[in-house]
Amino acid sequence: MKKLSARRRHPLAAVVVLLLALAATGGLYAAFAPASKAQADESAQSLAIEEGKKLYSVGCASCHGTGGQGTTDGPSLVGVGSAAVDFQVATGRMPAQQPGAQVPKKPVIYDQAQIDQLAAYVASLGPGPVTPTEKQYNPEGADIARGGDLWRTNCAQCHNFTGEGGALTKGKYAPSLEDSTPKQIYEAMQTGPQNMPSFPDTTMPEKEKKDIIAYVKSVNGDETPTPGGFALGGLGPVSEGLFGWIFGLGALIAVAIWVAAHTAKAKKS
Repeated sequence: MKKLSARRRHPLAAVVVLLLALAATGGLYAAFAPASKAQADESAQSLAIEEGKKLYSVGCASCHGTGGQGTTDGPSLVGVGSAAVDFQVATGRMPAQQPGAQVPKKPVIYDQAQIDQLAAYVASLGPGPVTPTEKQYNPEGADIARGGDLWRTNCAQCHNFTGEGGALTKGKYAPSLEDSTPKQIYEAMQTGPQNMPSFPDTTMPEKEKKDIIAYVKSVNGDETPTPGGFALGGLGPVSEGLFGWIFGLGALIAVAIWVAAHTAKAKKS
């Protein structure tokens, strides 16, 4: 009878018993379940912060302090968020060549991966505006007319009616937006770089930001018509009026001198 029972026992019975034991103790899940996505994302974020800290120590700490607390040569970066870093570094404004009334745009020295790492490190210093996604700044389907109204109300005083920029006080200026990407324009509205006020979502919702981006791109496009003829770069009525006065009056004065000279010769003869 003992021999018959042994023959009837299934060869996988021991394996089933072992698996049941593992399941009862949680060992089966630990043995077969992959690492969670949250853990993977956390590890990647930690690595980005660590690499960003290295880049920061070399290119930023001399002005902004070893912990982002700021110095006499640069403001604190605590709480500026990843969007501010992405904007400043991706436009070449940072690292700055030297302090001044305003840091100009210049060639970019970091690639996008390094910029993301720098942004991750600075964002870890304190909460702030987050780098927008393409869905947030993509102007496709936006209301260009509404964007024009918002632009003239909030932006044209400094950046001009078509985003060509303009002079401010004490060596400051509003830069041209002709070559700015939708992402950079969105980030500028988020963070208020340098002399510009910030427009958070509580003040200017995401949809309105998209409308403004659509307007700027429509008036600065390669195929944008200029019904008035040569627009002098769209610099606006002050500069274009000054151009008219200088060259228009200059031409009138030249004609008057020519007429007077020929009239005097006619009287002598």
